[in-house]
Amino acid sequence: MSKKRVAGEYGVLAYSESKKSKIGVSKSVLKESSQQNLQNESYTVGWICAITTEYVAAQAFLDEKHDRPEYVHSHDNNDYTLGRIGKHNVAIAVLPDGGYGISSAAGVTRDMLHSFPNIRIGLMVGIGGGAPTPKHDIRLGDIVVSAPRDGNGGVFQYDFGKTIQDQSFQPTGFLNQPPMVLRTAVNGLKAQYESDGHQLDETINCILEEKPRLQKKYKRPSLESDRLYQSTVKHPSNNEKICAVVCGDDLSKLRRRDDRAEDEDNTAIHYGLIASANQLMKDALLRDKLAEDNGVLCFEMEAAGLMNQFPCLVIRGICDYSDTHKNKEWQGYAAMAAAAYAKDILCRIPPNKIEAEKKISDLLLSEDVNEIRCDVKDARSTVQDMSFKQRRGNIERWLSPSDPSTNYNKALQQRQEGTGLWFLQTHAYVQWKTQRSSTVWLYGIPGCGKTILSSTIIEDLEKTLPLPTLLYFYFDFSDVDKQTLDSMIRSLISQLYCRCENTWKQLDSLFASCEDGRRQPRRESLCQVLLQMIEPLEDVYVVLDALDECCTRAGSHNKGLLSWIRDLLGSGQRNVHLLVTSRPEQDIQSKLSDLVHKENTIPIQSDLISGDIHAYICTRVRQGDGLRRWREQPEVQDEIEAALMRKANEM
Repeated sequence: MSKKRVAGEYGVLAYSESKKSKIGVSKSVLKESSQQNLQNESYTVGWICAITTEYVAAQAFLDEKHDRPEYVHSHDNNDYTLGRIGKHNVAIAVLPDGGYGISSAAGVTRDMLHSFPNIRIGLMVGIGGGAPTPKHDIRLGDIVVSAPRDGNGGVFQYDFGKTIQDQSFQPTGFLNQPPMVLRTAVNGLKAQYESDGHQLDETINCILEEKPRLQKKYKRPSLESDRLYQSTVKHPSNNEKICAVVCGDDLSKLRRRDDRAEDEDNTAIHYGLIASANQLMKDALLRDKLAEDNGVLCFEMEAAGLMNQFPCLVIRGICDYSDTHKNKEWQGYAAMAAAAYAKDILCRIPPNKIEAEKKISDLLLSEDVNEIRCDVKDARSTVQDMSFKQRRGNIERWLSPSDPSTNYNKALQQRQEGTGLWFLQTHAYVQWKTQRSSTVWLYGIPGCGKTILSSTIIEDLEKTLPLPTLLYFYFDFSDVDKQTLDSMIRSLISQLYCRCENTWKQLDSLFASCEDGRRQPRRESLCQVLLQMIEPLEDVYVVLDALDECCTRAGSHNKGLLSWIRDLLGSGQRNVHLLVTSRPEQDIQSKLSDLVHKENTIPIQSDLISGDIHAYICTRVRQGDGLRRWREQPEVQDEIEAALMRKANEM
């Protein structure tokens, strides 16, 4: 006869007899031990325990016990029990006495893989503290199996991450999920249990009959000891007496739990997230928060040290409720339950499926190699970046280019908001942006807003084109470093060199030919290199403002700015979009009239910019400090605006 588990109304549990039989996976109990001496390479399953209680339980489920290993790695500090479960040879190791936590567990697995290089799957089997919720009716003696949930691999390290004010804890990093062969076996066994029930309790009882010395510590305790207290009820920290004496059975202190149904197993199996950390969880309030926020089912102290270097299935028998009411009464049975489940998992996996898995040591070696490759790649990238920065610094010092961004930013600061948009909406501008090998010339009298319009155009190109190759330069009477063709060429080359990696070769070659920058290049060489740098690019947008403020427009031997523009447009560079602005000077008009189509020669006239002028005048009159005294007299402001507009129209 099997026993049915019955829960009292307030969580005090008891047994009742049931004639219902169950069909399980385990067909037999521990067989007579057969001492064998196998080579270390014969063992394909690594089984890790944290404490002696778990180690004893694991050994009890061996179908066959083998001799201790004749050889272990010189740096291996583990103690091993070797044997067979089903058709698999298993190496069982335990953490050192008093060696709790993530780092100790990681050390045990590292040493195991040194001595047993053929290990292909891993199991972390033992006890844990439950996190019962209304959704998950977890009770003492139940089993929690790690399973991927909500982006987690099955194990959640809750002491490694960051806590942000007014937000939940955010873990840092990711722990691997169990190997596919183990996850598949878990799902298959889950279906088997759901259909036919399990024989875990029966198997444990048979083992205890065979090993009477274990009965006192490892049998299922009386269910009257399964008390789940309210989260706010604490066991006095200075009182070592059991909860039954200190905390009692006051119904107001216990969390109500309904009886389990007749068709439910005495030992329930739960699948989901296991929380792991270097600290023992004895805080019911934090337990409940992590269960609610992250879906945690139980807590333990080792698994987080394994998952990324010993991918394994974590199986935990529940021995307490992760609160201050911890005691060791359920540890023995919880360890037996977890070991019984682990045996059922192994018996479900065919040996050839495990043999088909890669050795864990090879996986780690592959990860190490990949990590080294990434480190080398990162180091190479860093060196290249440092090399480029150094090379760019050398070239910047060699070219000594002027910075056109100062003119650009100054013009944007002076611009009246909303002005200049008239040109961006013209057919000529839209066609210039989209049509290759296109040129636009904007001209107008001094003060009509050419420089501000140039900055508006540059801003629009940066905003509307995907990663544009944009070069610009402002000739400037007030800055001697921005008045020559040579200064413009140096600036455009510098901009292009910083933006486009595939232009480095041409300039680097010129730099080397000039004794690595110890002598200056000829202007003709710079002009030629600029064309070479532009040639391989898809589309290049060049904006040149105030050609009339260039002092070398004609140049000697007809090699000035205007000739350079002619050479650029006649060089066959089909990828250049050129836009220039200037006053309508005779020499400029003479040259550009032959190079720019008439429809792309656009005068900046008062009728086109009258809206911009009016917006500017209105803002200055009504908001400027200079005319503040007229703010209470709108009719005077209207007269001032009208007078200024008349003057502007007469220009």
